[in-house]
Amino acid sequence: MTSRPAIGVTLDCEDAGGYSAFPWYALRRNYADAVTAAGGLPLALPHEPDLAEAYLERIDGLVLTGGAFDVDPALFGADARHPSVTVKRRRTQFELAVLRGALQRDLPVLGICGGMQLLNVVLGGTLIQHIPDAVPDALAHEQPTPRDRPGHDVALVPGTHLSRLAGCLRLKVNSSHHQAIAQLGDGCVANAHAPDGVVEGIEVPARTFCIGVQWHPEFHVSTADAALFTAFIEACRHD
Repeated sequence: MTSRPAIGVTLDCEDAGGYSAFPWYALRRNYADAVTAAGGLPLALPHEPDLAEAYLERIDGLVLTGGAFDVDPALFGADARHPSVTVKRRRTQFELAVLRGALQRDLPVLGICGGMQLLNVVLGGTLIQHIPDAVPDALAHEQPTPRDRPGHDVALVPGTHLSRLAGCLRLKVNSSHHQAIAQLGDGCVANAHAPDGVVEGIEVPARTFCIGVQWHPEFHVSTADAALFTAFIEACRHD
């Protein structure tokens, strides 16, 4: 059997309560399932910024997952924080360290939802802090339907890496976010847009594999979602 590349998958974190009376890490199972189905070996990454380099020595690619929190607006130079914004400082501190290290090594990176937003910020871009306040006639990007069903369409940009691996120019996607890209980061190109103009995907053509999507492909709402994970895992292989 072809060896499975080791894929670092970032975790979410919660304070005491609910699942445990003590602070706990969390990861929806389908993140790991999607990596496994595509041929990777998922490895969960606890939030230890000082160990980021040690993790990077052991992984072949990085998945930045989403979560019910936001990138701190201070990281992209905002003067104020919208009331809707919530942050998880320790998680973001770790993800900044491991993402910057992955980019320095040109390791394949797949950013999902908030992971795409952090990728854009690390590359020098900015974010819309709250879509309903900034985008006229915005779609319901926090879709009311269950996450395992599509919420809206996106149009893929012809000629982009994402459009080539998807094999089409329009996808139905699931959507759960209230922030979005404002200014693209250095070297980034938009590869997908929602009907209201919101950027739904980015990529960095100069890198081996560096794609971010605003939706949640780990749910495999479309065949293109599985193709995205397959292409990512293939880029992580050394053999």
